Amino acid sequence: MSAESLAALPESAQRIAQLLETLGHEHPIVILPQSGRTSAQAAEGLGCVVGQITKSIIFRRLSDGAPVLVVTSGVNRVDETKVAAIVGDLGKADARFVREKTGFAIGGVCPIGHATRPVTLLDQDLFQYDVLWAAAGHPHAVFRLSPQQLAAMTDAPVADIALQPGSAT
Repeated sequence: MSAESLAALPESAQRIAQLLETLGHEHPIVILPQSGRTSAQAAEGLGCVVGQITKSIIFRRLSDGAPVLVVTSGVNRVDETKVAAIVGDLGKADARFVREKTGFAIGGVCPIGHATRPVTLLDQDLFQYDVLWAAAGHPHAVFRLSPQQLAAMTDAPVADIALQPGSAT
């Protein structure tokens, strides 16, 4: 990435662009004209289906306060009971916790490049798509990758963490 195009990115997205370059990732960061704070907004801006948008959701593990990152498909809601069964009891993460542990604001949490390495799980449903889009550290910044690249970058296990339709949890 050229110094000019890097400088045009928001500071938090610049960090991700540099990390992606270090990892040898071939796709540049894309800046959405509209916010990508919701999966539907991001999908509309990118011309893809909502399921291809990754949502990076942060929880707080109650036993030790560790950040827990769940990367899920944009069409899914996270089943906290399933996640807790894998990583331990969870608590909510407020905006301050998210910023402190990840270095990103809610709506721009990237699956990589966190200030504190999180315990991470990947939604198995992401693997039905050839192309995914993930937040790149800012609500308007995203980058393209495959599910396999996501798994390699995060070194995270793949799990069934989606809330089933009609479930009361």
